[in-house]
Amino acid sequence: MKNQVQLITYVDRFSGGNLKDLKALIDGHFKDLFAGIHVLPFFQPFDGSDAGFDPIDHSIVDPRLGTWKDIKSLSQSADVMADLIVNHISSESAQFKDYLKRGTQSPYAGMFLTVEDVFPQGITEQELLTIYRPRPGLPFTIRTLQDGTKRVFWTTFTPQQMDINIKDPKGEEYIRNILCTFQAQGIKMIRMDAIGYAVKTPGTSCFMTGESYEFIAKLSNFAKSLGMEVLVEVHAYYKRQIEIAERVDWVYDFALPPLILQAIYEGTGKNLKAWLEISPRNAITVLDTHDGIGVIDIGRAGNEPGLITDEEVLKLVDKIHENSGGQSKLATGAAASNLDLYQVNCTYYNALGKHDRRYLLARLIQFFAPGIPQVYYAGLLAAENDITLLEQTHEGRDINRPYYTPGKVRQALGQPVVQDLMQLIRFRNHHPAFQGSFTMEGSHDHTLKLRWDHSTHWTQLDINFQTGQYQVSWSDGESPGKVDNGVPKLKTRQADT
Repeated sequence: MKNQVQLITYVDRFSGGNLKDLKALIDGHFKDLFAGIHVLPFFQPFDGSDAGFDPIDHSIVDPRLGTWKDIKSLSQSADVMADLIVNHISSESAQFKDYLKRGTQSPYAGMFLTVEDVFPQGITEQELLTIYRPRPGLPFTIRTLQDGTKRVFWTTFTPQQMDINIKDPKGEEYIRNILCTFQAQGIKMIRMDAIGYAVKTPGTSCFMTGESYEFIAKLSNFAKSLGMEVLVEVHAYYKRQIEIAERVDWVYDFALPPLILQAIYEGTGKNLKAWLEISPRNAITVLDTHDGIGVIDIGRAGNEPGLITDEEVLKLVDKIHENSGGQSKLATGAAASNLDLYQVNCTYYNALGKHDRRYLLARLIQFFAPGIPQVYYAGLLAAENDITLLEQTHEGRDINRPYYTPGKVRQALGQPVVQDLMQLIRFRNHHPAFQGSFTMEGSHDHTLKLRWDHSTHWTQLDINFQTGQYQVSWSDGESPGKVDNGVPKLKTRQADT
């Protein structure tokens, strides 16, 4: 993966159309801006009950979006990352329909995980209460087979997303075949989605157990044998994220977004600095994604203290609600359906009160933090909360999943904050210092200095969270550059070294 800014986007919600339209957008308004594009699920169907994360057929491109040829064409503009949805498949898939029809005579009879598969002797109340699920209720759905037999299936996320028995030969074959398809179509990077839930071990939380680590290693090694890099997506306690990072190519830094918000809200970089001292260096950094702003990543786990206290978490969430004028509250918790328990649904721009300078400071911190930055399409365009879409779908996460037409993209590009962000992306992509080493200083809790050095090249971000002021300085040929409360711009584009 190139050490330059990556984009994460839906096809239709950003381009207003299909894969050809997305490529035209990337080659047009955003030419040479992104080294890689994580294209969110483009499989059939891309618009299912969970916005593409419930594939009926994971091996083909939804014809409404295009074909594998279009994916290959897009990869000529930027490296393409695709999702490997490990944990589940749609209840409308041919495999599950065959099982419902033929029962034990179906070749896919063992592919779909039942409670009996994990607890053959029955499940106790304590074992049931120990299982971790990211959404309200129990992770089970009762379905009736054609012969009248009832089975209790494992459905971690929604009743339409049938969990795969990854220990069954057909389950293992299904996942490996997807990876082989990706390789044949030129995909070089994959994100393992929801992989922390894929292994169910009796007597445990069934989330990120010892067996989970073994499975991640096994699947990662297979992907690497096909020439693909692996990004593991897990929202979890921060120490667990550090452990995962030691075993895989890439992890997300999901702790960064809420800690940046807290630093800006509270006027202190104490907790942010403490995290940056230990955060994984093989990280993809984000501020926003297609999901909400996570808080589980910075909170405590049982008796283990978090990066911030429970009281600080509650204060952070309340401030997001306040800055969004209460809109995020309408999209979070019991107010919205199909909701993860560990996130606040809100655009990052709204979470910062639509304050341009604070938003650009947050992006500067992201771009100066260790790791490779990834920018969500809504964040790229400084999107505001889409209340209209939320009211239409009653899906909390849709508040941060707006639909853009080409005209709306052009309109968003007229915003000074968007132009400044694009300039900042170019700086992050092309200043040679970011190919070097990272250091950090802070003489007081309210000040923070982030610096990169490579050979004779350097760049530095100085922040005073108490006053909200910041300065960016950098080497620029023979003379240094400096800007206060703005974004840097190279006088001449320096070659990456």
